[in-house]
Amino acid sequence: MKSRRAFIKKSVVAVGGLALGLSARSYANIMGANDRIHVAFVGCGRRVGGYFASLAVANNVQLAYLCDVKKSQRDKVAAQLASKISYTPLLEEDIRKVLADKQVDAIFNATPDHWHAHATWMAMEAGKHVYLEKPVSHNPREGELLIQFQKKYNKVIQVGTQQRSAAHTIDIIREIHNGVIGDPYKALAFYSNQRGRVPNPVNANVPDGLNWELFQGPAPREAYRHDTWDYNWHWYGWKCGTAETGNNATHELDVARWALQVDYPERVSVEASKQHFVDDGWEMYDTMYASFYFPKSKTIHWDGKSRNGLNTYGADRGTIIYGTEGSVFVNRELYRLYSRDGKLIREKRSDGNEAGTALGGGGDMTDFHVENFFEAIRGKSTVTAPLSEGVKSTLLCHLANIGYRTDKAFVLDPITGQSNDKEIKNLWSREYAPGWEVKG
Repeated sequence: MKSRRAFIKKSVVAVGGLALGLSARSYANIMGANDRIHVAFVGCGRRVGGYFASLAVANNVQLAYLCDVKKSQRDKVAAQLASKISYTPLLEEDIRKVLADKQVDAIFNATPDHWHAHATWMAMEAGKHVYLEKPVSHNPREGELLIQFQKKYNKVIQVGTQQRSAAHTIDIIREIHNGVIGDPYKALAFYSNQRGRVPNPVNANVPDGLNWELFQGPAPREAYRHDTWDYNWHWYGWKCGTAETGNNATHELDVARWALQVDYPERVSVEASKQHFVDDGWEMYDTMYASFYFPKSKTIHWDGKSRNGLNTYGADRGTIIYGTEGSVFVNRELYRLYSRDGKLIREKRSDGNEAGTALGGGGDMTDFHVENFFEAIRGKSTVTAPLSEGVKSTLLCHLANIGYRTDKAFVLDPITGQSNDKEIKNLWSREYAPGWEVKG
């Protein structure tokens, strides 16, 4: 796997211009406008810091905007970037103004979950490419609509499942597909964290500098509750968040699907409940075990523990793939290949330093993923995490959430991924605020 040092060395021509005393903007002009990519960071919360290293060394890429609905977030990120880039991006609270700027080629969509699909198809309509953080949608119908929009506008979408750009993961998945563990038949994806007590939400005045109307965007309107804007939207009901499964399972379930080469399950069953700090403001489950049954006797299990830090499988997150002739453990740090009798055959560590359960994340995998996105925009590569795959992996998260919310197991059409169950279909889409209805 390329190391971070190799990644930076590859981009030395970009920083070389700065060493000669040229501003980033002047150097970009020398490189030529046809190859220059102007980007906007939309959503300046915890994840945006993961893009900084890539931006600092990217070849002929310029940050045009920092966009966030809260002024302090925009100002904070601008200050953080001041020592990393030699120019000042524009600060804007309204994504619609960013998308109206024809100079912008692409956006990094790191908004809350309820904005992911909307901001992405708005960007495609405006002629922009999108680096789309997980989950790709707030509900299954939005995933279907995203596929339709991409077919219509033919824009590059890189889904933020950055492990698809990790060389050690690419290598072992290729080996699995080539039969190194025989026929892979089951994958167990897992996540363990130690999240603590969440404040009980109470009605409060909208914080200074927060555009609460824009924060809600497509979501149905409600009064502001302390401290919704600051990450707690994940746990305060279903209007904005997709619970821990949408928040984190997307990564490991994506690796599991990739390894087993499966698309849609034919049956789903879920056990989930709130087990910790039962009187706090966390409104969803914090513990889940979900099972997805696919054709040809292939199965994926998800073991998610948001507030129990026991590393049941030897790490805080990862995926185990079982085959007829062996098994594989893989996470962001390494893979281990085992024989059928459980003996370690080989271990390969990543050269990277991608964050595990730390909020925001970032590291080499993200750097390579972003670089791949830029190269795909230039037509020199294809994205390693295409929207079609991201939609399928995110659907598993939505199905798990629907199983929890309906308290039932259910069947699906494994060809289309659709359900005929009325109760399931009632949660397939969502209500939108007036003026934010989907046009597609």
